[in-house]
Amino acid sequence: QVQFVESGGGLVHPGGSLRLSCAASGSISKFYAMGWYRQAPGKQRELVAVFTSGGSTNYADSVKGRFTISRDNAKNTVYLQMNSLKPEDTAVYYCMIGLTTGVSWGQGTQVTVSS
Repeated sequence: QVQFVESGGGLVHPGGSLRLSCAASGSISKFYAMGWYRQAPGKQRELVAVFTSGGSTNYADSVKGRFTISRDNAKNTVYLQMNSLKPEDTAVYYCMIGLTTGVSWGQGTQVTVSS
């Protein structure tokens, strides 16, 4: 059983920045992926940025150069720094972790980019 505490969402103007955080607890020592997905209204959930177990990072093309994923292993926490936000970044952002037993999801945090 994995528990998540997500924070950092909110309303921001275009061009602004937000930082999301996700603290995970439970049996998470052997993950194959940990990071962020998002789901906009009427659209499928999509990858934003993830760490793999080998330490590499994968980003969606739409966020490359604007978003940065980072982590604090001691705190089992992953962060998503989002800069130069656009209205099309508006979505519910979900923290996730992929384990051999399956994928666990956080409750989601709303990010709204609007003038």
